[in-house]
Amino acid sequence: MSGINWKERLKWNEEHFEDLRYTGFSYIRQGKYDIALPFFEALEILDPESVYDAQTLGALYLQINAFDKALKCFDRALKLESEDHGPTLLNLAKTLFLMGKREEGLKLANILKNEKNAYIANVAKALLLAYG
Repeated sequence: MSGINWKERLKWNEEHFEDLRYTGFSYIRQGKYDIALPFFEALEILDPESVYDAQTLGALYLQINAFDKALKCFDRALKLESEDHGPTLLNLAKTLFLMGKREEGLKLANILKNEKNAYIANVAKALLLAYG
């Protein structure tokens, strides 16, 4: 994003980032998305290679109905290297449905219903039932 290696500039290690993630996630668990949001916005800048942070920020934007911002985060997360993009794709499908992009959401949900992760597959099937 800014070209600055904040990890190096701040002399932070992964433990510092994990502290921020843990704190932000604690607010998410309490449903305090407005408080959690700045933590993950900061993490997006501080650790731009984190798929988890990009996906979580997108999910937060989804929760507050900031769909365009959510899409940008999910797109960024999908461009980062990861062994499992299932959670990102599931949130992307939810976003598409909520934006009224039914056909795109259905295509994605149809793919996700065959996911190995049972949670993702089951939610995708529920989305198909709800929007199909």
